Amino acid sequence: MLARAPKLGKAMADLLCREIDAYRDGTVVTKDQVAESCVANVTFIFDSLTGNADVDVSPAEDTGTARALAGVPLPAVMTAYRIGFRFMWEETLAAARAARIPTESILNATARVFLAQDIFTQSMSTTYRQQLTAQILEREEERSALVEALLSQRITDTQSLWEAADLLRLPTSGPYVVVAAELPAIGKLGLPTIENKLSVRDIRSAWRLLPDLQVGIVHLRSHATPAALDKLVEVLRQAATARVGISPPFHELAETSDALRFARLAVTGKPLADSLVAVFDDTPLAVAAVSAPEVMTKIRSSVLGPLNELPPEERTVLLDTFRAWVEAGGSAADTAAKIVCHPNTVRHRLHRIEELTARSLSRPKDIAELCLAFEVERRLP
Repeated sequence: MLARAPKLGKAMADLLCREIDAYRDGTVVTKDQVAESCVANVTFIFDSLTGNADVDVSPAEDTGTARALAGVPLPAVMTAYRIGFRFMWEETLAAARAARIPTESILNATARVFLAQDIFTQSMSTTYRQQLTAQILEREEERSALVEALLSQRITDTQSLWEAADLLRLPTSGPYVVVAAELPAIGKLGLPTIENKLSVRDIRSAWRLLPDLQVGIVHLRSHATPAALDKLVEVLRQAATARVGISPPFHELAETSDALRFARLAVTGKPLADSLVAVFDDTPLAVAAVSAPEVMTKIRSSVLGPLNELPPEERTVLLDTFRAWVEAGGSAADTAAKIVCHPNTVRHRLHRIEELTARSLSRPKDIAELCLAFEVERRLP
């Protein structure tokens, strides 16, 4: 049988190319490559069965590596090994019967052939998985580097941005958001396996681990951006182990760097009481409040300083009342309905704020300063 190995290998290759879709058309793996692999495997198997030396599994390892590189699915390669070993066993059995080999010897040879099948198949599949893992890691490193290039604004021209989106498996047009998650510890992800969790919900994303943050570019469905953002927030809340910030939606990948800045601000701003996930509000007042933290902190201290001398409970009541009054468009009645009190109580609290800050709610400039100071109070620690 060892002498017939070259002929048997080619016949086996013909069989595999007829029986297995991945080998049939020769586009993924050529017939010559299949034949070369079959001859090598058959030769080494019969060579090992004729002697007492350990089985040399290098042909199986070579096959596993080559098929993984070619993109042949592992089940197809496993099927090829099963069909190939059955073909080899049938040919061996036919030759043994023709030579009138005793049944006991045939059974012993059969056992050794099937043992070889187990050893070779295991070696092939192990090497296949190792190669596949190496490819996945290499692709993830490339994707991570692309995300880093977008975050640092090293890719700017349209063609390169489209190519980057394609490689990251993201649509070429938005809306997108940038998500930034604190790391609970060095080297530990704030959002473990988040790409898979989002993919299950039909949300595409690409991620990069920075020294201080885990950062992702996430695509939102354009026809339902608010609903898509809500879905994203829901998944992030379930996955988050540390604080997470989300940028406002943006439509061009060239804006990724700016969006990262807003996502960072959402992470580092004043934490929410009820959630680890914060979405940055891109109103002009919000952007102004966080644009220069050191300057804004001084403005807050200058405008709201006297409020800091109040008992914490009273200070909180005044802050909440002012925010509600602004959101209600300056209506005392609507504010009272929102915070559940009498309109005169609202007016009294607003007058108290005027006294403490030496600013009048009837002067636009004073209102602007108060609104900015309260926004800074809301967003900065």
